[in-house]
Amino acid sequence: MAGIVVVFDFDKTIIDLDSDNWVVDELGVTDSFKQLLPTMPWNSLMDRMMKELHEQGKTVKDIEGVLKRVPVIHGVVSAVKAAHALGCDLRIVSDANVFFIDTILNHLGIYDCFTEINTNPSYVDEEGKLRILPYHDFHTCSHGCNNHVCPPNMCKGLVIERMQASLAKEGKKRMIYLGDGPGDFCPSLKLKEHDYVMPRKDFPAWKLINENRHLIRAEIHGWANGEEQQHILLQIIKAIIIHEERQFLSVDSKFQTIPINAAHHEALPKALSVRY
Repeated sequence: MAGIVVVFDFDKTIIDLDSDNWVVDELGVTDSFKQLLPTMPWNSLMDRMMKELHEQGKTVKDIEGVLKRVPVIHGVVSAVKAAHALGCDLRIVSDANVFFIDTILNHLGIYDCFTEINTNPSYVDEEGKLRILPYHDFHTCSHGCNNHVCPPNMCKGLVIERMQASLAKEGKKRMIYLGDGPGDFCPSLKLKEHDYVMPRKDFPAWKLINENRHLIRAEIHGWANGEEQQHILLQIIKAIIIHEERQFLSVDSKFQTIPINAAHHEALPKALSVRY
């Protein structure tokens, strides 16, 4: 299996909008959201909106119903399934939340394609109210990232660094990162020369990456729509697999240069026989 890890953002990378805005708009609390937005961090505001929806009599089932209607980027489901079938390790790093992401992925039938989902925690409390918490608890301490575009509740760059440390131990060599927002710029800075970054064209991550190309070590491949995303992603994956197979065959062919007489060859177990 190819030692490739594919990391997806979620909002505007798998689904075609912001899941927080979608739920707020569809359940009718947009005005309250806009009024409170200047007064608190986004993550805290979403928790507040869940409380307001609960007070209005909206249930977790109502939220689930809205999430199951969310517009999905065309082609992304088949791209995820194809990348998974090719042996890639698929993960998500998102500033959405566990409940939203799990609900949508399960509805799309691709939840089991992902080995890891890194996002803001969420749970349903004893009153039946959905609670949304920060990934990094910024109420007690800062996550310490100096990148001004990272929100206080989540630095995706730190998540990628943690992944890279563990992947080195697992022998996985390459990472492909797909994202669109300003928060996807920081993880792009963490990628290595043998990695790939796929920013959505004309979105904030694309703009920041193009303005700071001298800081990006990974190979950059932009995409504008689902068809391009699928085509480019699978093209990169297949190119890596072919390259690794050629490297393996090149190493394997070195066995052919080892001189060996016929009698010695007959004595070798099949597993060690020279391959012609």
